[in-house]
Amino acid sequence: MMFRRTFLSILFATCLTLISWLNFAPHASALGGKLPAINQPAPEFTLPTNTGDGKISLSDLHGKWVVLYFYPKDFTAGCTIEARRFQQDLPKYLEKNAQIIGVSADDVDSHAEFCDSEGLKFPLLADTTGAVSKAYGSWIGFVSMRHSFIIDPQGILRETFVKVNPSIHSTEVLAQLAKLQSSAS
Repeated sequence: MMFRRTFLSILFATCLTLISWLNFAPHASALGGKLPAINQPAPEFTLPTNTGDGKISLSDLHGKWVVLYFYPKDFTAGCTIEARRFQQDLPKYLEKNAQIIGVSADDVDSHAEFCDSEGLKFPLLADTTGAVSKAYGSWIGFVSMRHSFIIDPQGILRETFVKVNPSIHSTEVLAQLAKLQSSAS
């Protein structure tokens, strides 16, 4: 079973890398569909999670900055690197009144295992139908694309990231969050 999961994860990661490398998407939209508009209300969502009371809604986070990141699959190389970087920088996000939220099509049990194995202290949401990923232009077939969004404390979408390098993405998001917060004050 573990060999099969590892093999499928490697195959999946290879396919996503190839798709990203080919970069079919025009600038106005992402490979996963039409992106929500900047400076407009972010699409509302409620999804099951591996933490807290079992569900998280965007409206629950009113008053905080939200870093909403979509990723393809728990336990794959790029997704693990990206999650580790967000976890490493979590204290910096907390200092900025920002909540990190990860979203993928994996179920709650997979998210719980992934958080346990990687020591993740932020919630991962289970978008098993892809409905929220579609609303954010981040759905391709049966998985979420690697896209991220910064949402302000009033629920307004302020930044979109579609060309994500998992190794440096958290640093890029932190820098943009700092710019957005300094211009908002």
